[in-house]
Amino acid sequence: MDGVLEHQVFIIGSEDTSGRLDVFLASNLMGVSRSMAQKLIEDGLVLVNGGFVKKNYKTVENDRIEVTIPQPEALEAVAQNIPVHIVYEDEDLVVVDKPKGMVVHPAAGNPDGTLVNALLYHCKDSLSGIGGKLRPGIIHRIDKDTSGLLMVAKNDNAHLELARQLKEHSIEREYVGVVHGRFHQESGTVEQPIGRSNADRKKMAVTPYNSRHAVTHYHLLTQFNQYAYMRFLLETGRTHQIRVHMAYINHPLAGDLVYGPKKMTKAEEQLAGQCLHARRLGFTHPRTGERMSFESSLPDYFEKFIFFLHNGS
Repeated sequence: MDGVLEHQVFIIGSEDTSGRLDVFLASNLMGVSRSMAQKLIEDGLVLVNGGFVKKNYKTVENDRIEVTIPQPEALEAVAQNIPVHIVYEDEDLVVVDKPKGMVVHPAAGNPDGTLVNALLYHCKDSLSGIGGKLRPGIIHRIDKDTSGLLMVAKNDNAHLELARQLKEHSIEREYVGVVHGRFHQESGTVEQPIGRSNADRKKMAVTPYNSRHAVTHYHLLTQFNQYAYMRFLLETGRTHQIRVHMAYINHPLAGDLVYGPKKMTKAEEQLAGQCLHARRLGFTHPRTGERMSFESSLPDYFEKFIFFLHNGS
């Protein structure tokens, strides 16, 4: 079929009934988010028993779901005039304080409106090309709903040197976050391999299979009633590392829609994602050799949640 990437058919079993169609598709189609599933339905690319339905359709046992996924358009990051908080900038690099809710670089489902789009406008042609057309200058990433500091290279030499430091674990990356539960020790280390979850390919998990070594150090800052304010130091930098490691020891991040409890308090719902902030970033300047360190203040969403916890969670 010309222009079609994939065509799949599902028959709804008894365990999949009474659920929203968009949720079912997001759970069963590799690389498809709920918003992408909704768009497929709205574009008429999903048929239920041979007919069109709305995105909030509730599945019924024996429903026949036909999904056509079109070939994705070739993506290329374009400059967009999006405000971005530049903490430091010189001819070699930029340190940015990324807001919660901003994706770092374009990808399927997020073709624009990302940090890369903003930096292409701000820096013009001065970004390293090593990351390719979609990730120019990007050395490391933080999740969409994690706020805080990250560094971006403006030329290839800087990119290679900062990437080397990252690989050798000489870059300091300190995060703060709020997790569920009470701690009986002030500090500890989680050293467990992280890889793609076999149960849900859109999630990461602690697993011995096709995984990479991962180390997270944690320290208790403040213990509240049912939550704890924590500091984290990353020795490695795996996808979703802090979130996965904290969930593994039964202390998931507050507000984490992926690794946390299914039922959230109203205060957590206001977070709109995990309560995690990249607070400090330290590295050696790739040209001068000077040791540099930057710190980001807690954003409003984080301070409001801490205030709430201080006043009687």
